[in-house]
Amino acid sequence: MGMKVDSPEIVFTLPPLDSIPDAQEDKPLPGRPLEEIGPLKVSSLVFGAAAWSHFYNDDAKLESDVPLRTIRLALRYGVWAFDTSPYYDSSEIVLGTALKALELEFPRSSYQLITKCGRYGADYFDYSPETIRKSVKRSLTRLHTTYLDVVYLHDVEFVTPRIEPRKEGNHGAALGDEAAAYGLKVGEEAKIWGEGDQKILDAIAELRKLQAEGLIKHIGISGLPLPTLLRIALLVLHTAPYRPLDVLMSYTQLTLQNDSLLTFLPAFTERARIPQVITASPLCMGLLTPSVPPWHPAPPAAHAAAKDAVHLCAGFEGGLPAIATAWAVKSAEDVGMATVIGLSSPFEVHRAVKSWRAVKEGEKADEIDEYARKARKTFEDVNMNEWVWPSYD
Repeated sequence: MGMKVDSPEIVFTLPPLDSIPDAQEDKPLPGRPLEEIGPLKVSSLVFGAAAWSHFYNDDAKLESDVPLRTIRLALRYGVWAFDTSPYYDSSEIVLGTALKALELEFPRSSYQLITKCGRYGADYFDYSPETIRKSVKRSLTRLHTTYLDVVYLHDVEFVTPRIEPRKEGNHGAALGDEAAAYGLKVGEEAKIWGEGDQKILDAIAELRKLQAEGLIKHIGISGLPLPTLLRIALLVLHTAPYRPLDVLMSYTQLTLQNDSLLTFLPAFTERARIPQVITASPLCMGLLTPSVPPWHPAPPAAHAAAKDAVHLCAGFEGGLPAIATAWAVKSAEDVGMATVIGLSSPFEVHRAVKSWRAVKEGEKADEIDEYARKARKTFEDVNMNEWVWPSYD
């Protein structure tokens, strides 16, 4: 997956706009409009465009009318922020091609583009300033834009030294008794633990240059392990020019299986002074669905618990995905966070917005809470709640 910055570009040609159906299913259902979240003013739901990669879909779907119809419907609903990455091989290209085709209905000023840099393959990372600059400029070309609203350093935990007492499990003690073991001891915020930390600082410096040039509006970091993200955010804040990151994103950490992000949120916003934190993947990379991807890294006990949760939630319209989305979105909204959710079809867009509206309007709140409680208990019963699997070997 992914492509090196100097690799030949792949090309996806979507069907002409005038040949693409614009039927009833392509129209938004009337109802409550989405809202702005945080100082970056992202939409309450952020379109996770990793869907437009071979992680989740094949060429037949990527080259069909589905991407354009899905993106168009999301925009019509008011989902105006899109999250992508060069690592998601074709994602930037498919997304950019679709948005270009839709520019008469949705000009560039009507949506936000969030992408990443630094990761270009499963085991290929390049945080050098030269590559960061090339990557951002390639993203601008792919997305047919003159500026990017947000650029993250992608998956910083692969680049930084691994300062942690364990690779997997519950990392909540990083905020307490084990702070020193995670590199989070008060007074050591500016400590560089190895060359990887310096690589991250150099990459941040280059992103700040691109920000000063007007090519990027906001910069941040993304990844999985919350203690590592916090340590890097503190390192950036306590290193000249002593400015906090604009935004941070973590995935699968605010779900029915694991809501650790709620515990870490005050440390990000108060100690690291990050004005906006975004959560991603309320379906836990597909774990909280009836069809879990075969590559999913969760341990067997978590897979078994997820299957139990699917059966327990079968009586609710939309099943476990609907319950998981509604619960995660409400949890995020309650603390002022937007949610990135992968969307692969118009049906999934309708479902996501329906879940968000139900949350905001309190529809079936008691029923959703009861199903969510049962689903969460399946993970608690096998000690898989708050369990984080390693994102690296």
